[in-house]
Amino acid sequence: MISRIDLRGAALPEGQALRSLLPRADFDVSAALEKVRPICEDVHHRGDAALIEYAEKFDGVTLESVRVPADALAKALADLDPAVRAALEESIARARKVHRAQRRTSHTTQVVPGGSVTEKWVPVERVGLYAPGGRSVYPSSVIMNAVPAQEAGVESVALASPPQKPAFENDPAGGLPHPTILAACALLGIDEVYAVGGAQAVAMFAYGTESCPPANMVTGPGNIWVAAAKRYFTGRIGIDTEAGPTEIAVLADATADPVHVASDLISQAEHDPLAAAVLVTDSEELADAVDREVEPQVAATKHVDDRIMPALKGRQSATVLVDGLAEGLKVVDAYGAEHLEIQTENAAEVAQRVKNAGAIFVGPWAPVSLGDYAAGSNHVLPTGGCACHSSGLSVQSFLRGIHIVDYTRDALAEVAHHVVTLAEAEDLPAHGAAIKARFDWKVPKNQ
Repeated sequence: MISRIDLRGAALPEGQALRSLLPRADFDVSAALEKVRPICEDVHHRGDAALIEYAEKFDGVTLESVRVPADALAKALADLDPAVRAALEESIARARKVHRAQRRTSHTTQVVPGGSVTEKWVPVERVGLYAPGGRSVYPSSVIMNAVPAQEAGVESVALASPPQKPAFENDPAGGLPHPTILAACALLGIDEVYAVGGAQAVAMFAYGTESCPPANMVTGPGNIWVAAAKRYFTGRIGIDTEAGPTEIAVLADATADPVHVASDLISQAEHDPLAAAVLVTDSEELADAVDREVEPQVAATKHVDDRIMPALKGRQSATVLVDGLAEGLKVVDAYGAEHLEIQTENAAEVAQRVKNAGAIFVGPWAPVSLGDYAAGSNHVLPTGGCACHSSGLSVQSFLRGIHIVDYTRDALAEVAHHVVTLAEAEDLPAHGAAIKARFDWKVPKNQ
């Protein structure tokens, strides 16, 4: 079911040459960009009217307003299954504990007597969060986006999620985001919620409409259209990442339990037919055992034909055989997985040697599913190999560092000649003149 890539028996290539041997989903954001461009500009020019029209076109619902009324949020929370509420509350509490520890404080460095630089951390003023509502509904993603924004001190947090089709005639929930999404918003104190999905939701936050003021930043996972819209607005607003299909890599040796490995690969495959499930191992016996485990576990679950089987059989999933642990580490670093599990002997020590991963899950009792919901870590993570240069969502994502430079006359005088020298070396004489003017230095007219 899962294909194999055998990299044993020869030295592994370096850099891009190694990455090109590894599986990856096709996810062409550039092609989608041209399709979302007219949608985004339509929202720019027609505002709420365009959003209402796209809700009918793409979501099959007729809306009078895109803003979710407060009583709908209250009702969703009141009607929420108590067990689900308890689980969401526990997830929120753990996420707050981890993200609160990420808060930054201002720091002043005394560079010289009379000269200091203070780094002040300031949250963005307004953030638009996106919660998907297609194949699956993710109240957990509401938590993972909202908690770090709130802990960073963002004053205005709004959320958009696609409106759902009525389940029956006169369904009061029809045209609203999924009730579990609304309940999660209520638990988090988010009262500004919009029934808007896809690229048009990103455009709403970027440009603003009659109902929704513009935001400084948009975060949250979504499909390729959401990713393309984020790219379209990069530079106008801040974004977290262009999230692609989810992925799991498992670095395992002969000590790993094939039942655990198979179940963890399947757990991510159930997200999407483009989801990636990659096993990297130096044990062919383990690889064979995992293959034997996959079939009965897949048969016992749901979403088999529309998600799991296409994902496991797709070009983005594979078992990669390597000669040893050192080669396995080289492979997972080249792959840069969104989620990386370490299922080896001395897993904690091995985890410390990993350079590139969105999040690392150590040993048999820290599966990716734990991180998705209740580890306290954030599950909004870089995909598509972006973990080689990017981080997951955190409090830091919502903060801006501002340097405050404070020098006395004497402190400036002490370094003035260096500033003038460098300005002249760069052929920027007016820069030097700005220093000279403060000390009655004669500035030649040709400068």
